[in-house]
Amino acid sequence: MKQFIKYVFATITGVFIAGAIVALLSMLGLASLAMLGSTPVAVSDNSVLVIQLQGFIDERSEENPFDAIVGNSMLESQGLDDILMAIKQAKEDEKVKGIYLEAGTIASAMPATLQAIRNALADFKQTGKFIVAYGDSYTQGNYYLCSIADSIIVNPTGMIDWCGLSSQVAYYKDLLEKIGVEMQVVKVGTYKSAVEPYLQNEMSDENREQIETYSQEIWAEMTKAVSESRGISQVRLNELADSAMLLQDTKLYKQENLVDLLAYSDAVPQIIAQMMQVETKDDYNTITVQALASAASSQPKNPSGNIIAVYYAVGDIVNEPTNGLYTVPEIASRKVIKDLEELAADDDIKAVVIRINSGGGSAYASEQIWHQIMNLKKQKPVVVSMSDMAASGGYYISCAADYIFAEPTTLTGSIGIFGVFPNANKLLDEKLGVHFKTVKTNEFADFGDFSRPFTTQERAMAQNYINNGYELFTRRCADGRKMPQEEIKQIGEGRVWTGIHAQQIGLVDELGGLTEALSKAKALSKTTHASILNYPEKDDWMESLIEEMAGNSYADRQLLHSLGKYYDIFSDFQSTTRKIGIQASIPYYLMFNL
Repeated sequence: MKQFIKYVFATITGVFIAGAIVALLSMLGLASLAMLGSTPVAVSDNSVLVIQLQGFIDERSEENPFDAIVGNSMLESQGLDDILMAIKQAKEDEKVKGIYLEAGTIASAMPATLQAIRNALADFKQTGKFIVAYGDSYTQGNYYLCSIADSIIVNPTGMIDWCGLSSQVAYYKDLLEKIGVEMQVVKVGTYKSAVEPYLQNEMSDENREQIETYSQEIWAEMTKAVSESRGISQVRLNELADSAMLLQDTKLYKQENLVDLLAYSDAVPQIIAQMMQVETKDDYNTITVQALASAASSQPKNPSGNIIAVYYAVGDIVNEPTNGLYTVPEIASRKVIKDLEELAADDDIKAVVIRINSGGGSAYASEQIWHQIMNLKKQKPVVVSMSDMAASGGYYISCAADYIFAEPTTLTGSIGIFGVFPNANKLLDEKLGVHFKTVKTNEFADFGDFSRPFTTQERAMAQNYINNGYELFTRRCADGRKMPQEEIKQIGEGRVWTGIHAQQIGLVDELGGLTEALSKAKALSKTTHASILNYPEKDDWMESLIEEMAGNSYADRQLLHSLGKYYDIFSDFQSTTRKIGIQASIPYYLMFNL
């Protein structure tokens, strides 16, 4: 028996040691891969930049080799910052002769992100260099991007999804009633629709109006861009969208000038060779986005020592960062305040561009960040560059800037706040048989307790608190935009606007992307020469890898891959528990079928 136990123990020990060795070797392999990926790559003569339009397009790239190891392109992530930097470098580097767009399936990207890439590609074309695009099938977002190409190729048995935009909202009122939970909502803003799903089963007229308005404006931007590139009228593009192009014969795509050529992927290298004016694919080189962006970032800093800082503020606005399963990007006020204090104290930094991509969150955290941006403005110019959205709390922190840029398809505004206080009395008392009895020393000692509903007095007090919060929010906006507060209230009411509309009503100063924001920052700071540095510093790739393996963001991406567009519904419902209390937030779970 002792011998048996000894052998079993030895076997277990051996398995443990072997597992540890395998894990160590895997880590070493990943470390080697990471170091290899971080080494600047020399750009060869006759190069073509290859941009793979698939997976996730995040605001910033993540230095994490784990995605490549997994091998699922749908779950891989690339940064908008890298893509834009690579296109800019391709424009300026004489060794790069053209760009090849390889259309896949973009798992997650909003209209403003796609518009920023397309604008960069249009700028690249001004050099006279070529762009060629190929796709076995084109999603609508990918076709919008690739329509800028000099030559668009589609597989003879492929598809183009050109059908228009739709947005979907999930409503939970019946579900909450079935489980015995009542969401007690107090809000300000006729269009503040983030709380609608908890209160009703139908879309309000106001919410339908705002969604229809900004959807039409975004679609008009898309059709205008495609029309100009392909020589197809916007009227005809809408007619094609109404004819279910996804199900049409590919010959019609060419007939309608949506594409230039029907061909299989193996023909693409020779087509590129012809555009390069060389004989075969062996006579040119390809370079990835990551490699070219790395080559650009490794260039020497400007000798002046001047710096224009780009500070990325992406995700939900919260007081403290959230750890655990299904986490999403966050703007944690405590960290942001510390970071901005450091930027203000650095004399080499002459101006700060805050790149915002947020649908808002905590009203309190938004106020704290607003205050710190006001302090930063006393030291140096602050310019805001809005990405996909800078709405509600995202607009709260934007309005303090000296100057605001938005993409035409940015979603912004949503000036309004709300509070959500769950009452689970029926769930606990009637369904689960859990009964709470309270003893308290003062009348409001158990205010907001989830085991009972609000009293009439408590609801009135909560509404008054929300009203005061809205007064503060609109006053901040009025002061920042130098507009009367009553005018801000008229365009507020929680309504979401596109960047186009926001400029017309004074919520933003100018339409443009990060490039334009950087130019403005230089002008305001009277800085001719400066290095552009991004903040905050990116997380160490090993820490990111450990988080991925622990299931945080990687599990999220697996869920998105499995659930598709319904992931946003799941994510929003899951995050409800983190949105108890006073919020300045957009209904960000709205998803366009791009």
